[in-house]
Amino acid sequence: MSAHWRALCVLFLVRVTMALQFQSVAALSPFMMTNFGVGLADIGLLIGLYVSPGVIIALPGGAIGKRFGDKQAVAFGLVLMLAGGLLIALVPHWEAQIAGRVLAGIGGVILNVLMTKMLTDWFAGREIATAMAIFVNSWPLGIAIGLAALPPIAEAFGVPATMGVIAAAIALGLCLLIFGYQPATSTVAAGLSPTDSVSNPTTGLRGVALASIIVAGSIWGAYNAALSMIFSFGPALLVERGWSAAAASASTSIVLWIFPISGLLGGFLADRLQRRELVLVVSFTAFAALMFAIPSQENFVPIFIALGLCGGLAAGPIMSLPATVLRPETRAIGLGVYFTLFYIFTMLAPFAAGSIAEALGTAEATFTMGGTLLVACLALLATFKALQRRVPAA
Repeated sequence: MSAHWRALCVLFLVRVTMALQFQSVAALSPFMMTNFGVGLADIGLLIGLYVSPGVIIALPGGAIGKRFGDKQAVAFGLVLMLAGGLLIALVPHWEAQIAGRVLAGIGGVILNVLMTKMLTDWFAGREIATAMAIFVNSWPLGIAIGLAALPPIAEAFGVPATMGVIAAAIALGLCLLIFGYQPATSTVAAGLSPTDSVSNPTTGLRGVALASIIVAGSIWGAYNAALSMIFSFGPALLVERGWSAAAASASTSIVLWIFPISGLLGGFLADRLQRRELVLVVSFTAFAALMFAIPSQENFVPIFIALGLCGGLAAGPIMSLPATVLRPETRAIGLGVYFTLFYIFTMLAPFAAGSIAEALGTAEATFTMGGTLLVACLALLATFKALQRRVPAA
């Protein structure tokens, strides 16, 4: 296996552990609501706290990696995730859950921004759309594993032991990064051959390029916020309909088991057909229609399968949008802006949706909110396309 594909394998597996830790609250929400005497709004807040540090840390994320080294910074992020996970597992108080969640979230932000940059460094000028499609699917895969595996463990051994299992997975990810990942060389990271040079470099991200990356980040944020409605509140909705906690989580995870396959298909179609926008429009439209339809459904398995098939198509094409407006010298700051918008959406959406659901007395409202976010993605995509035409080729 060539070096850039080995790097992708390592980064993929490390990111799975982050997704597993993020999903732990939603997967274990029925147990946590009973143990701590909290409601859906509190669960939504705890889910959002994991991504809340991204609003502050994502923007300077590239600078952190440049100052200390990308690999070293990511290793430190994993240490923070491990420390936060152990605090959650060992201290059975709600305040400790909040503190541990924020601490782990800080580490997760460092991973998310810098590992995306590290992958871009390796695949600049290569099969970057395909690589990004594979990389982003580590997130739904980790979430699916959490939904399927964590509730049975919690039923057998309790929530603290389950959180300890997650911490052990993070420790394995840290070892894999330290011993299995090698940084890209400077010429590979710049997307150049050894004989190339950069002409007329820009010194910053501004104007229409900045506006474009803000819109692209909003698309990624709204899309992920809509997706989070499924795995954050899907189990609660099914429990409302009389399902057991384990069955509800396992059934909801169907969406995310299919996502890696449909995600790869979406990236392949966007690259081969050169019709990125068409793939996105089809995915957003079908995804939104299914989200709006869920509250009226009784048989959830077929609609979850359809959600996985339609929703996953957009992941790779969305992640390829920054490459169309960012030059190598603006890559770090651009991805920082991109992920800042992502974290704003994913921090606020679960809490807002949980609050609405609690006020209405049902988790159905969270799926309506998800469909609305996907309709917004269509409008944002049209805006991005208009701005992209005015940006010099990246």
